[in-house]
Amino acid sequence: MATFIDIGDPADPRLADYVSLRDVNLRKSLEAEHGLFIAEGAKVIRRACEAGYPPRSFLLAPRWIDGLRDLFDGLDVEVFVVSEALAEQVTGFHVHRGALASMCRQIRWSAADLMEARRLVVCEDIVDHTNVGAIIRCAAGIGWDGVLLAPRAADPLYRRAIKTSMGTVFQLPWARLDDWAGGLHELRDYGFTVAAMALSDDSVSLDEFAADLRHNPRKVALLMGTEGTGLSAHWISQADVVVRIPMAGGVDSLNVAAAAAVACYELREADQPFGVRGQSSGYK
Repeated sequence: MATFIDIGDPADPRLADYVSLRDVNLRKSLEAEHGLFIAEGAKVIRRACEAGYPPRSFLLAPRWIDGLRDLFDGLDVEVFVVSEALAEQVTGFHVHRGALASMCRQIRWSAADLMEARRLVVCEDIVDHTNVGAIIRCAAGIGWDGVLLAPRAADPLYRRAIKTSMGTVFQLPWARLDDWAGGLHELRDYGFTVAAMALSDDSVSLDEFAADLRHNPRKVALLMGTEGTGLSAHWISQADVVVRIPMAGGVDSLNVAAAAAVACYELREADQPFGVRGQSSGYK
């Protein structure tokens, strides 16, 4: 059974998993070393548990205990009960949802597992965690099969990415490419048309490419570039087609997550109901 422990000292060593959640560099090293990630908010905690990620511990303000009590049944886990003021001292920010959980990190999919998919978003060096979370959320919501990440892209299991994704990082298959330089060749070998979202002289409009896909259905891997500079010249050169979103009002581009949402919607397969693929647990 779960053990409920009242804690009043922010320096209590049992709270080590929750220290300085806003310090990205510290969290990267701590979470990798101890194989954990942090779920924030009752809804996200529930989704992580229901997806099968084992909890290490919970950090809860008293008002959240009853709403999550069913999750504790049969778990041999510590539930640290703290005031919201103490939670803020430990984490370094106001935990307005009053509920955190330290979860065991698991790598559930490899790039090879996703090669039988029909629709993939491929993120090159997108370093903002909220953008990665938002892209995963839109891919899941619009019915795409998964997300591939270049080696330097942000961690989908970082707290802010999880929060922005509303927990869809637990349901949509995602994996990292091992080879940034040559990884796109593998996509082509598995029958994907590799489409780069970029501004270039030889680009075609998104609606033109979408019309071509409706006429000639095929697998698509959609490349999205890093904030600011966009896709590298190396990745653009390996694409089968370069695609742009037609813009107006003197605006040349959208935020990468917004652009991904527009492109995912336009390039979805017409015969695929929303959410079906997003509920998949993988391709193993």
